[in-house]
Amino acid sequence: MSYGAQILRLLPEAILTVFGVAIMLADPLVRRKRALGYLAVGGLVVALLGTVLMVQQGWWGPAFSGHILNDPFAVFFRVLFLLIGLLVVCSSFDYLETNAIHHGEYYALVLFSIVGQGLMAASVELVMIFIGLEISSIATYILAGFRTRDVKSSEAALKYFLLGSFATAFLLYGIALIFGATGTTHLAEIRAALRAGPMGPMAAVAAALMFVGFGFKVSAAPFQVWTPDVYEGSPSPVAGFMSAGPKAAAFAVFLRVYLTALQPVEGWFWLLWVSALLSMCIGNFGALVQTNIKRMLAYSSIAHAGYVLVAFAARSELGVAAVLFYMAAYAAMNLGAFIVVTHFGGEGERHVSIDDYTGLGHRQPALAAVLTIFLLSLIGIPLTGGFFGKFYIFQAALKAKLIGLTILGVLNSAVASYYYLRVIVVMYMREPAPTSPPAARVPGAISFVLSVAAIAVLYLGIFPGDVLQFATRSAAFFR
Repeated sequence: MSYGAQILRLLPEAILTVFGVAIMLADPLVRRKRALGYLAVGGLVVALLGTVLMVQQGWWGPAFSGHILNDPFAVFFRVLFLLIGLLVVCSSFDYLETNAIHHGEYYALVLFSIVGQGLMAASVELVMIFIGLEISSIATYILAGFRTRDVKSSEAALKYFLLGSFATAFLLYGIALIFGATGTTHLAEIRAALRAGPMGPMAAVAAALMFVGFGFKVSAAPFQVWTPDVYEGSPSPVAGFMSAGPKAAAFAVFLRVYLTALQPVEGWFWLLWVSALLSMCIGNFGALVQTNIKRMLAYSSIAHAGYVLVAFAARSELGVAAVLFYMAAYAAMNLGAFIVVTHFGGEGERHVSIDDYTGLGHRQPALAAVLTIFLLSLIGIPLTGGFFGKFYIFQAALKAKLIGLTILGVLNSAVASYYYLRVIVVMYMREPAPTSPPAARVPGAISFVLSVAAIAVLYLGIFPGDVLQFATRSAAFFR
């Protein structure tokens, strides 16, 4: 296969790389920095069109010595990453201007992070997975500290970098051990080697070490300690981006590695089971006592990682499809909630207390209405994407006879209702206080992004069939 033909299997990533470099080169030459944001949007749209072309032309199959596999699974996540990127970039226009944050590097780093995420989803070789992970992570570390004049932002970036590097070391040790046990780092060859002969303890230790690395990236317990502080200190659009894009990419790799290469290894199922339960309990009970809405959403993110791990623990094609559908629904509802926080926080993100939302339903009814949609979806109320997301997860768990874990998941969902409904009660059932922040005009870009996210949440809750069908076709990779 020619080099050009192989590049076509990485067409979205190639396009984003070109646009990211173009943004960096244009940055010192452009006076109106918002134009760089428009260039980033253009790159994301062109990459989406490139993904559609890739599917229409049938550019499927392996590339680069079999390290990359362009299959429906990779395409599903690529489309998801690109849509998340579009929402994040559009929601960042006014935020960056309000907070006087330099623009060029910001947009380029978002694109480069998505390049890494796309590589992660399409990689079927451990070293290539690590490269994609680092491309995404390094860009995200920098984005977390983009509010350089805020001590919390610098703290968030430093904590994320140090703990992330530590978790990556566990992942690398796991890769080294599995190479020592099997003589290869290609996922299909690892599975064949593990099935061919008796497995020593080295393979089990490797699976446990890699679990630490991936568990950190998806903010699953007991590796979640970084999440509340990093989400609180990061710029709100970046916190929303981290909760959706990098998390989805890490789950994509998690699925590929454990349901293909490490599928013959015994014992990792119980790691999933325990981590799922801990994530749901720590996330939900931690969120109950939060007064800062960003920290509340951070603990909520930990809990939702637990729900996804429930479907993962089912170890079935139905479970994989449930994970994919849930990641799409979660991206829309959680990113939408963070975008509301982005707008409402104002200059310097001063208004991030839940009490600041007192009477928002009277002061800004449209903004309160879309936030209510996102919160109801996070609970899992019918007619929202969150409902069908949890329905498919618990259905997959029940079919896998994970009765106890399903019951505990449902009970945790009931606990989560309290802290989500608390925000809705504050918005609609309390009169605005004299100290409440004044109603600010919602910029056009924010209005557009919130409308798209709300429509996506409702569409997935009313017409889930199309996305579920796409997710089911993508999950066929794991047969």
